[in-house]
Amino acid sequence: MARRKGERKILRGCRTVSQLLLILPLLQTPIPLLHCNSKMSFTDTERASCGISTSVKKPCSLSHEPPFSYRCLASLKTLTPHITCLAVHRNLLYAASLNVINVFHVSHYTHTDAFNENPASGFVKSIAFCDSKIFTAHQDCKIRVWSISPSKRHRLLCTLPTVKDQLRRFMLPKNYVSVRRHKRRLWIQHCDTVSGLAVNEGLMYSVSWDRSLKIWDVSDYRCMESMKAHEDAINAVAVSGNGTVYTASADGSIRVWERDEKVKRYRLVNSLEKKKSTVNALALNGDGTVLFAGGCDSKISVWERKQETNDVVLLETLRGHSGAILCLINVEGSWIASGSADQTVRIWGKERGGGYGCKAVLEGHEKPVKSVVAFSGGEDAGNGVVTVCSGSLDGDIRVWELLGLNTLP
Repeated sequence: MARRKGERKILRGCRTVSQLLLILPLLQTPIPLLHCNSKMSFTDTERASCGISTSVKKPCSLSHEPPFSYRCLASLKTLTPHITCLAVHRNLLYAASLNVINVFHVSHYTHTDAFNENPASGFVKSIAFCDSKIFTAHQDCKIRVWSISPSKRHRLLCTLPTVKDQLRRFMLPKNYVSVRRHKRRLWIQHCDTVSGLAVNEGLMYSVSWDRSLKIWDVSDYRCMESMKAHEDAINAVAVSGNGTVYTASADGSIRVWERDEKVKRYRLVNSLEKKKSTVNALALNGDGTVLFAGGCDSKISVWERKQETNDVVLLETLRGHSGAILCLINVEGSWIASGSADQTVRIWGKERGGGYGCKAVLEGHEKPVKSVVAFSGGEDAGNGVVTVCSGSLDGDIRVWELLGLNTLP
């Protein structure tokens, strides 16, 4: 019931038939009981049997600036379809496919582990990291905490909220809130899909389709705060280095939260102008002063926070995608990558005359692009070479190499 309710919230944000047709495959797919075998060795023959294929394409440029180019380095496939979330941490690529999280080493794209093979947890919606801990958000309203061993194997530490935290609070009636008619839960519990996670300075921020924002202490896993943040399902959360939190919702709004040091709690400081459609994704630039937001209207709004007044003003709207924006990430400080239901990834960068422009369109996926991550490192670090991984509902993870980013403004 909760899942169908959340799907109806997203569908209400689609304003055209084309948007509706593009978004439907994301919502109507059942959860098959499939598992990825993590015990395989990885000779060339066995890599092929695991569905991991590697191909190299000739670089081609779609930018007006000749030094910029890109190429597809590899295409990775898991044994389960529908890539729902990607994340990178310490040379490991985490790819959530339905309920299973597959792990690849980014230097040679070999499969190293698979964990959370319990289908009861539902889709994995978000992955975040704090030091050696891995936090995963799930469709069953829970957040799971994992550790990683020296051999790159993952082990479940606990589920949030912890049993200890619940036992501390369950006796007092004031710790319960109404979540629906004749239904009450502890305020530390999410009561719908946990849709996003963000970590900053020892705190974790979680958002949910239950319309709440919760703040956790990652050292002892305690829930510190909970607030009703929106009037509809929350789809994304982003946090800047100074602790400012941004939340995006199916109600079409983006809200800004800051910690009030006098009362030691977060409070709403700004609510950005409502869009006519669902807001699905958020990303911040390198210093946290520019916010990018994408939604079902296929546009990306660019907002800037003024240092003098702390006001957040709309700078421009980026157009190019023909389907709903499903994911956004920051690339190398001032670049942005967007994934869309139109099955493409677009790379956006600053123009010499001001504003942002599309520098490249990465094509090849056969279904909507649900998640994008980027990282730099290795021998080409500092030379303007960045690797971008895009995950799609076709079950394909494409690895792209972008060259010449440091040659452009």
